[in-house]
Amino acid sequence: MRRSTTSLVLVSAMAVMLGGCATSNPDVISRQDAQRMSTVVDATVLNVRAVTVDGTQSGAGAVAGGVVGGIAGSSVGGRRESAAIGVLGAVAGAVVGNAIERGTTREESLEIMVQLRNGERRAIVQAKGAETFNPGDAVIIVTTGAKVRVMRAPAVSPAPANAPLPAPMPGTRS
Repeated sequence: MRRSTTSLVLVSAMAVMLGGCATSNPDVISRQDAQRMSTVVDATVLNVRAVTVDGTQSGAGAVAGGVVGGIAGSSVGGRRESAAIGVLGAVAGAVVGNAIERGTTREESLEIMVQLRNGERRAIVQAKGAETFNPGDAVIIVTTGAKVRVMRAPAVSPAPANAPLPAPMPGTRS
């Protein structure tokens, strides 16, 4: 009984660990991308469609599941039976662990087709975030390193043509 409780705890911990894997959600910025300058390009949405980004299979789920299955299987029966069932448990655990990893890292996403101001078209896939997009929406494409995300374009009011430049802040050089 005690080993089965330990196995249950290990399986639960594995599911929680795999659920915290990387995301492509545009509302979540990685620590490496913080305080970096990004390139911003204006565009217009042409089309939006729902897609699913397949989950990863890094092997971590299979390894964790194999360990849990092996421990759980080895607690069944006598010495001979426990070794054979432990091997079967490890194989079954690896299959289940791989499926858990793939399922927990799968993301419902959007493929957003845009047209840039120069006429070029681009398609960007990103996880569904807080913003919704419709054809004709003005958007910006933000590129940081190799990562790209689409956001609604902020409202910009043009400055008057003959407006003076702001004065420098006291204590700063011009």
